[in-house]
Formats: sequence, structure tokens, C-alpha cells
Amino acid sequence: MPTAGAALTVVAAPAHADVPEGWAEVQPVDGLEALLLFVGGPVLLFLLILLAVYIPAMKRGEPLLPDHGAGEAQWIGGPREGTRELPAADGEGSRAGGASGRW
Repeated sequence: MPTAGAALTVVAAPAHADVPEGWAEVQPVDGLEALLLFVGGPVLLFLLILLAVYIPAMKRGEPLLPDHGAGEAQWIGGPREGTRELPAADGEGSRAGGASGRW
């Protein structure tokens, strides 16, 4: 196994090649081009995904925002009859009947 490791090290050595012509020339990037690339590109992608999600729902006539006003409030795991089943306070030291606080 040590010979396999040494062979891989020799094979994986970097190639001694020159940089292709034109690659070493550094050209300055305009601020507007950078802004379009780094801000405009993601915004455009966001808008395309947004349209891909909302247009089918709009064609079907579905509401786009949830209607929080419809329906009754639910108390999951609470009494079935609402607050009528809760025990009332039965004395000064009782903890039944809701929240309490001391100042």
C-alpha cells in the first residue's frame, strides 16, 4: 500500500503548462455590470419562480392569500365545549379559572 500512495502522489502532481493566451489579462469590471450580475440575476430568478408558482393558481381561480377570518378558533387538546368545561376558581388559593399574577 505505501507504493500505491507514492504512485498516486506522483500522478497527482500539477501539470507544468503555460497559461493560455488571453487568460492572464485582467479586465476591470464595470460597477453596473457587477450590479446587474449579482443583484439583477437573483431578482430575475426570484420573479420567474414566483410567477411559475402563482400563475397556475391564478388560472384556477384559487385565492392567493389565506383567509384567516373564516372559521372558528380551535383549541387543540382543550375541552370539547370550550371554556364552559373549565373549572371555576373555588377559593383564594385555587389555581383554576385562568391566569393569575402577583405584584
